[in-house]
Amino acid sequence: MLAAWCVFAWGAARLLIVHAELPRADVAVVLGGSSAYEERTRWAAQFWSAGRATEIIVTNDGQRGGWSNAEQRNPFFVERAVAELERAGVPRASVVVLSELVTGTHDEAILIRRYVEDRKLRSVLIVTSPYHSRRALWTMRKVFAGSGVKIGLVTPPPGQQTPAPTTWWLHVRGWSTVAGEYVKLVYYWRFH
Repeated sequence: MLAAWCVFAWGAARLLIVHAELPRADVAVVLGGSSAYEERTRWAAQFWSAGRATEIIVTNDGQRGGWSNAEQRNPFFVERAVAELERAGVPRASVVVLSELVTGTHDEAILIRRYVEDRKLRSVLIVTSPYHSRRALWTMRKVFAGSGVKIGLVTPPPGQQTPAPTTWWLHVRGWSTVAGEYVKLVYYWRFH
C-alpha cells in the first residue's frame, strides 16, 4: 500500500512539472511567488548569464518577507528578488520591476502581455517553480493567444525551495505546494 502511494504521489507531483524551452528570448520573467523567490531568481540569473535574455522582469505580489536585520524592516519579496538577482551578477540596469500589484498568475500574464506589446517584443521566457509550471504555462499561452509572441517556460529542479517529487507528501509545505496546485489548476481551468 505504501509503495502504491509513493508511486502515486511521485506521479502527481511530476504531472505538474512542464517545460517549454526557448533557446533565447527578448526577456525573462520571474513570476511572483513569495515563498520561492530565491530558486526562481537564481534560475533566471543563470539564463541571463548565458545570454539567453538581456533583460529580466520581476513581478510584484505585494507580499513581505521575514525580518531583515540589515534593513531593520520586512522587505517586500520583489525587493528580495531584485537583490538576489544582483547577488547573482545581474546588473540592476538589466532588471525591470513591474510595480503594479498582481494577485495571481492570471494577473501577471495580463501585465506581462501589456509590457511585451508596448515594447513590441516577440518572445518571453517565464521562470517559475516546478509545481507552478503547468498552470503558469497554460495561463500564459491563453493570455498571449493570437499575439504572435513565443512563450517559453523553465523551472529550477525540484528540491531547492520546493519539495522533491518523491517526498513532498512528508512535509506540510509539500501539501500546500503540490496538493494546493491541483486546487488552483481546477479553479483556473474553470474561471480563466
